[in-house]
Amino acid sequence: MTDTIPDPAPDFIELGEGASARRIAVRRRAGKGPGLVWLGGFKSDMQGGKAVALDAWGRDHGRAVVRFDYSGHGESSGDFADGTIGSWLEDSVAVFERFCEGPQILIGSSMGGWMALLLAREIRKRQEKQQGKGSLAGLVLIAPAPDFTEELMWKTFPAEVKKEIETRGFWLRPSEYGDGTPYPITRNLIEEGRNHLVLGSAIDLGCPVRILQGAQDPDVPWQHAFALTHRLPADDVVLTLIQDGDHRLSRPQDIARILAAVAEIG
Repeated sequence: MTDTIPDPAPDFIELGEGASARRIAVRRRAGKGPGLVWLGGFKSDMQGGKAVALDAWGRDHGRAVVRFDYSGHGESSGDFADGTIGSWLEDSVAVFERFCEGPQILIGSSMGGWMALLLAREIRKRQEKQQGKGSLAGLVLIAPAPDFTEELMWKTFPAEVKKEIETRGFWLRPSEYGDGTPYPITRNLIEEGRNHLVLGSAIDLGCPVRILQGAQDPDVPWQHAFALTHRLPADDVVLTLIQDGDHRLSRPQDIARILAAVAEIG
């Protein structure tokens, strides 16, 4: 088989009611475990280079793979400006519960790293109550951005940007990615994000964690990854600092490192 095989049409699951109703697009590849669950970044989708490479690796190794788009992203419905960390976590939990059985490796990129930590916490809660079919095998976090709405956005915004968000309800942030179209940072995103901060206390996940971080990352500084490692138990956590790596970590050599980390856990 080759990578030119067309992607099948996604499955959709319906979430929420009324104004919060949304259709979440999911692509699932059947296979053996531990399964692989891709959690994309802010304004990213499941057709990005790393997600597609992970799916191809899963195919070649007979592994189960689940990819999906948060509401307001990619092929899922909803307005991006309506999204919050909490609503995207709801999307993640719903996809995991519907499509994942047995041990799973959560692979999260940028905001997806924060999502992976939050999802892992929800999975552990369900396991303790003997609920749900899926369990945690490990996490692979790529330039993880936990608490980014507070630590990397709000605390770094100039006073005039904060004022615009508080008075107007949003600020259009210039983008260096995609087609370069500015995107809204909403007051709701910032305020609701405070309900999900994880860096203020220990994060006990009970599974191996592998973190890959570029030292030249302009969006998530390497110090942020160090702060995260200090919150994780030291028994099976490995941080790989890629000296010439940027935020995307999507070069062939970066993807090879990501897949090696997945293989090490699995």
